[in-house]
Amino acid sequence: MSYLIDGVRIYAREEGRTNAQLALMIHGWSSSWYALSPLIPLVARRYRCVAVDLPGYGSSEHLHGPTTIDRYVDLLAMLIQELTDSPAVLIGHSMGGMISATLAMRYPQLVERTVLICPTISGDLSTWIKLFISPSIMLQRFRVADSIVSAIEPYMLSVIDRLMRPASFAARSEISEEAYLRLRADARRPGQGRVRAETYLAMRNHDLRGKLGQIETPSLVIWGAEDNTVPLRDAGVVADEWRNVDLRIVPKAGHWPHFETPDITIKMVASYLGLPLITTRLEDSTSPSEVVSLAAEFLQKSDICSGMTLAQRTRLAAQCRMRVYAPGTVIALPNEESSDLLIVQEGAIEIWSGTVDDDPATQKLLSQVFPGQITGEMSLIDGGRRSAEMRAGEHGCTLLAITRARMFALAEDDPALGNAMIWNIASSLALRIRLTNWQQQMMADQMQAMQAGESGVGSRESGVGSQG
Repeated sequence: MSYLIDGVRIYAREEGRTNAQLALMIHGWSSSWYALSPLIPLVARRYRCVAVDLPGYGSSEHLHGPTTIDRYVDLLAMLIQELTDSPAVLIGHSMGGMISATLAMRYPQLVERTVLICPTISGDLSTWIKLFISPSIMLQRFRVADSIVSAIEPYMLSVIDRLMRPASFAARSEISEEAYLRLRADARRPGQGRVRAETYLAMRNHDLRGKLGQIETPSLVIWGAEDNTVPLRDAGVVADEWRNVDLRIVPKAGHWPHFETPDITIKMVASYLGLPLITTRLEDSTSPSEVVSLAAEFLQKSDICSGMTLAQRTRLAAQCRMRVYAPGTVIALPNEESSDLLIVQEGAIEIWSGTVDDDPATQKLLSQVFPGQITGEMSLIDGGRRSAEMRAGEHGCTLLAITRARMFALAEDDPALGNAMIWNIASSLALRIRLTNWQQQMMADQMQAMQAGESGVGSRESGVGSQG
């Protein structure tokens, strides 16, 4: 697909449903849409995935006039508004990460979340790049020099590859040879010398240090531990300045963790965006992104999500399934095997002794579970049986249900989220046990008082009779 935006023809690779939420993928310096290709099949399972060729790169036209990060940002903001009326998810690599962060800063209303992979933050690239790559790039600003560099480059490919490989990839990188050759072909695509030079300077002139605190958009930042292109000192800036950012460092990865360590990188992105858990092979269908967003907002006030960030609530919401029950409908029977944790979203759950088939006189309403509260903790933990009958309340109820398998898989994929869930479930269970114990003690005290009162009345009556 291609789009005409502000007079510039932009090419994009698209996958996913056209009516789904937009996920805009933005590649880095000297690349094309292919730079984010390992993530496209995953992201397209829920989103309308649009991976662009930035102007001047791949199959897109050059900008009219000099290339800057701000011009890229403005153009992509127009593209988002052309494609959707709702906020988009941005996924950016390297320079694409710098563009994504700037777009979230300048157009926050257009961006719901961002995923940044080895983003350029300061614009100050590694010493390796500055010593061995920068000189030839700077020459390409000039047409004659660019022609000379392009003419001699084919004879220097082996030398260039030996220089670039340690700058881009970890020593124990698992990138395939096919992917490596494609990325290198993009990096030396003919006719792009000028845009490579312009964007190199654009990154250096677009320092984000001291500005990251302005970004309120929830963001996941992934960095290769052996990145020798955008050094880890920029990750330190992110950690210091960016509030509520989810920063992950990936071992055995350089500047391309999604190619070098795809399993762990895909796991992080899937967990953050609430996508199917690839590692656990749970093939249940996913919920629409708008349903997930509403559920994540509701969960902020629930027992299970106390103290969680928006990103964590979104991950959990994406693994829940919504169930709606009419008033009085039986939700679960006593002694029924179950491994579902239930979160009341609307209405109430009534907990009854006995069943609907028993004599109504013998049934007793034990308790009710209201919006934000959870039930089913014990059977979730031990995979046991329900201890009482559950029915929808007098106005019915809407529940969010998560299975034991999904919760365990989510905890395995995201230990921090797993710890928060377990703590909140334990806290809720402890409060419920304390309340039950208090109620039982109150009933015992009342019974004892009644018995003592009856005993006292009997004694007085006895005394009156004797006097008479």
